[in-house]
Amino acid sequence: MEQNQQQWTTIIKPRTGWFDIDLKELWQYRDLVVMFVKRSFATLYKQTILGPAWILINPLLTTVIFTVVFGNIAGLAESGVPSFLFYMAGNAIWSFFASCITGTANTFVTNAGLFGKVYFPRLTMPISQVVISFINLLIQMLMFFCFWVWFCFFGQEYGTVQMNLWVLALPAVLLLVMVMGLGVGIIVSSLTTKYRDLAIVVSFGVQLWMYATPVVYSMSEIAAGSPRLLVLMRLNPMTEPVQVFRYALLGCGEISPAWLLYSAVVALVTLVAGVVLFSRVEKTFMDTV
Repeated sequence: MEQNQQQWTTIIKPRTGWFDIDLKELWQYRDLVVMFVKRSFATLYKQTILGPAWILINPLLTTVIFTVVFGNIAGLAESGVPSFLFYMAGNAIWSFFASCITGTANTFVTNAGLFGKVYFPRLTMPISQVVISFINLLIQMLMFFCFWVWFCFFGQEYGTVQMNLWVLALPAVLLLVMVMGLGVGIIVSSLTTKYRDLAIVVSFGVQLWMYATPVVYSMSEIAAGSPRLLVLMRLNPMTEPVQVFRYALLGCGEISPAWLLYSAVVALVTLVAGVVLFSRVEKTFMDTV
């Protein structure tokens, strides 16, 4: 009997706790995350004319629209810096956050067939979507730095740009955004198993959240208009990461370490709540589909 038990490398047991996530098991399945990433890229850009070039085209077109409408016409961009870089930086980090949410929002519903056939840590699926979003961000940042160099040396008439030591904090800020996006995404994915129409309003809700975040306007405009509204804006946990991102790369705006710590706490709480809810839903999901 003991000899038969020793031949098994994986033992699947029922889980009953609130936080039943085996981090060691997740690490053992890292190759599966890589496979999901490759599969998603192949599926997304299969039978497209421009293929992965859309990773650059989408943010570029969005930045141009933001620059013309909100920067040149409405005058909402930060003064003293090129409007194009102001909106490209804000759009890059927001798109990263939004794609983390939308990419993981349908984890259970989209992969119901796969979940019912084979065992693997279910959390590897949303993690792979976050990795895809991060890869897209890295590619977009290469484009951003190309424009940054041009404006730095040849576009002084549009404004000045300067990096500072806060650049060293950007990896931690991106991790914060990733954690928050993953947390919100798996909460939504868990709730959609019971309320399927929630998936329909996710994209709309993300758009509303963007306008509550200083992506298309500067915080200096809010501070000058209404100090109370400024406090409400700071309560948005995505406000400070956007501010830090722009301040580090362009040297514009103001940042508050206290509010950045607040965003980090909210992100951590959101992730823990999401993992707990995700863990509970995955135990009974196949019984309800």
